[in-house]
This record gives sequence, C-alpha cells and structure tokens, in this order.
Amino acid sequence: MTTLGERLARATVRWRLVDSKFRHNKLQYVLQTLLAVITIMVVLLALDSVQQTVLIASLGASTFIAFAMPRSYPSRPRYMIGGYCVGTVVGCLLSLLSIGLADQVGLDRRTTQIVCGAVATGLAFFLMVLTDTEHPPAAALALGYVLNEWQLDTVVVVLGGVTALAVVTQLFRARLMDLV
Repeated sequence: MTTLGERLARATVRWRLVDSKFRHNKLQYVLQTLLAVITIMVVLLALDSVQQTVLIASLGASTFIAFAMPRSYPSRPRYMIGGYCVGTVVGCLLSLLSIGLADQVGLDRRTTQIVCGAVATGLAFFLMVLTDTEHPPAAALALGYVLNEWQLDTVVVVLGGVTALAVVTQLFRARLMDLV
C-alpha cells in the first residue's frame, strides 16, 4: 500500500514543465528549431506569400510536424504533399461550389460558406484516410480555401511551400530526432 506522499511524488515526476529528453539533447532541440525557422522563412520569402495568411498558416503547423516529429507518418513526403493535394483540391472545389450556390441559386453567401467549409473538412478527412495521405493541417487548409478568397497563385504558394518543407526534412532526416 502506497502512502499519499509516495503518490504525490510519482505524480510530480509525471508532470513536468520541460521535456525530460531536453536535458540530454539541448543542442539538437535548438538546431532543429533553427532549421524549422530558416526553412519556413526561406519558403515564405521565396514565395512572397504573406497575402493569404489564413491559407499559408497551415504551413506553420506542417513545419512543427516536419521538424518536431520527423519520424512520424504525417511528416513523410507522401503524407505532407499528398494531404495538401487532397486538401487543396477539395477546398478549391467546395469554395467554387459555395460561390456558385450563393450566386446562381440565391442562397446566403455566409451560410453556404459555412456548410461547404464543414463538408470540405469532412471530405478532405475522408479522402486523406482513404488514400493514406493523412496530414492534419491539410484538413484545415481545405476549410481555409472555402472560408477565404484565394487565387491560383495561392495554390502554387501553398503546394510549393509544403513540398519545400518535405524536401528539407528528407535531406536532414538522418540528423533529425523526434522531439515529441
């Protein structure tokens, strides 16, 4: 039978503010963080893409996945690029459907955006699972395309950005560790 003090000591060990791996891997944590910062900065500068920030924000989540969890399935190129392709196609098509329903049928624009946004999220989720390309930020991307205005150059920026993240992650994969 354990005492209250022993139970509290074990609970304290389980709860900690700083990851226990950090103590032995400080340099690795810092280097992977710097690599993530440099990669996303170069992507954003090269693509000059700060206009569509809601759509580009999904790249921030993908950057975290790629550099904090480089060995996980969602950080592999198939999942990152495939998920973004699914999210982009679904989001763009549902965005056009939303506009068409509002303009041609006379439905309320905001309501059609909300309904089509929900359908885009679910459909992207379903198609990513079906095609084995699950990448959570891509479901958010599909929603973002429906709820925000976008142009073809936005699509190019987003797909180019995720491809660049996938390439850099693969180039440095042997030197990266899972930080999570």
